[in-house]
Amino acid sequence: MSRVLKAVFPVAGLGTRFLPATKASPKEMLNIVDKPLIQYAAEEAEAAGIDQLVFITGRSKRSIEDHFDKAYELEAELESAGKTKLLQIVQNVLPADVSCIYLRQATALGLGHAVLCAKPVVGNEPFVVILADDLVDSEPGVVAQMIEQFERHQCSILAVEEVPREETHKYGIVATQPGPNGELRVTSIVEKPAPQDAPSNLAVIGRYLLTPRIFDKLENIGRGAGGEIQLTDGIAALLKDEPVIAYPFHGKRYDCGSKLGYLEATVELGLAHDDLGADFKSYLKRMAASGVCD
Repeated sequence: MSRVLKAVFPVAGLGTRFLPATKASPKEMLNIVDKPLIQYAAEEAEAAGIDQLVFITGRSKRSIEDHFDKAYELEAELESAGKTKLLQIVQNVLPADVSCIYLRQATALGLGHAVLCAKPVVGNEPFVVILADDLVDSEPGVVAQMIEQFERHQCSILAVEEVPREETHKYGIVATQPGPNGELRVTSIVEKPAPQDAPSNLAVIGRYLLTPRIFDKLENIGRGAGGEIQLTDGIAALLKDEPVIAYPFHGKRYDCGSKLGYLEATVELGLAHDDLGADFKSYLKRMAASGVCD
């Protein structure tokens, strides 16, 4: 099967949990320290050898295109001011060997529909789907880990992690059994089950590596929960034709689709920041000593 060279980023959602911040700006452009979420996601893909970034966009998402576009005036101003370090940062937002493709999801019909919109570009190749509001701090990145698994097993891979049983209603949940080489073979997948109905507490996070056969499934499953085309339903149909593996990735995930997860990522990545980490740590210690954090 072909190498994995394309990543699909469904970014057409409204981001209602962050209103009013997302009223005119995409949630994917929310910053963690000094980079927007979508750049963290793109860098994870690029580090894994992905060289085509496919964005499934909607209205009010122009700032994502602008972010990855060349900023001639800004670069000229930074160069004339001798701000070399900042100039390099701006120029490296998108590496020269990586291209961006933007496709419009005219109607919000769910994650499965957003993935299906990528079919004309992806074609008959395996690809990854990355949800930018799941930020994962890991080395190597989750996409690189999944591509390594794909090269070994040559089938679709779902990144999973254990979640508290009471939170299964927030995720796609899989049931698994051991495969012949120690891998976890998915036997069923259900979208956002109640805790008492969940087949396990193994949740799919926002990283999928899918074979192109998923497009046929998404075209034929019809609308599911909420009247939308659910990616979970497409994967459930895919299970009937080929193996799907659940991969417990290495790394720490931050649910930046929630305000608490977003704040956690801001604090922990701020502490790890090369330029700001030491000063930020001192600030937090002063805050704790003053009793503000009690």
